[in-house]
Amino acid sequence: MFTALTIAGSDSSAGAGVQADLKTFAAHGLYGTSVVTAITAQNTLGVRTIHVVPSEIVVSQIDAVADDIEIHATKIGMLASAGIVRAVAAGIERWSLRNVVLDPVMMATSGDSLLSDDALALMRSELLRLATIVTPNAAEAAVLAGMQVVTAADACRAAEKILALGPQAVIVKGGHLEETQAIDVLVDQSGCHQLSGPRVDTRSTHGTGCTFAAALAANLALGRSVHESAEEAKRYVTLAIQHELAIGHGHGLLDHFWALRRQS
Repeated sequence: MFTALTIAGSDSSAGAGVQADLKTFAAHGLYGTSVVTAITAQNTLGVRTIHVVPSEIVVSQIDAVADDIEIHATKIGMLASAGIVRAVAAGIERWSLRNVVLDPVMMATSGDSLLSDDALALMRSELLRLATIVTPNAAEAAVLAGMQVVTAADACRAAEKILALGPQAVIVKGGHLEETQAIDVLVDQSGCHQLSGPRVDTRSTHGTGCTFAAALAANLALGRSVHESAEEAKRYVTLAIQHELAIGHGHGLLDHFWALRRQS
């Protein structure tokens, strides 16, 4: 049995964060484990309250899981504070965690800020270098690269700047790029590659970024390459969006188990 670890914040609507990650792992046949970094009172309309978990508790959670269970891939989401960023970076090195997918969550779909400025600085200097893949959206890539990201060409240049900070690969998610299709840009040492897919006209996008990063981690755990994992993750998320769930009154939810429902 392959396993995956999610290190992220919770989501009361269960459409993003730890809950979405665990659903994604399960949909790929993996056993999911978790470390909670923040408790959010959050639904499809927005974030109401955030309680940041003390960094020493995050350390204890990482140690409890890694000391007992072999982890084949790790997905990192909302980290909130500098202390948690430092704790996670140390945990990756202490336990030699592999296939690390970092989703540099800075802002919720609703626009709520989820990462402090000092945490962002530490992420750039301490955490990016430990990642197998970093998966910013256009806005996050703009912050990390220090440049405007509007088109796929911009995304390629930004990803190259982020790659220079140490990760093995960078994928700039294309949902917010000004392109006709949904183009994700993958940059690694071999160059810049585009992953194109249909742009789905929907508001059911709550948790899309979390789900994509978790699907990447799941595919890496299963032994696929970075490029294969990216293609499979994009396909999975595109179909999850197309099979949207009519739940909530804001940004709707993906169907993480669309494949199972299609078979039934």
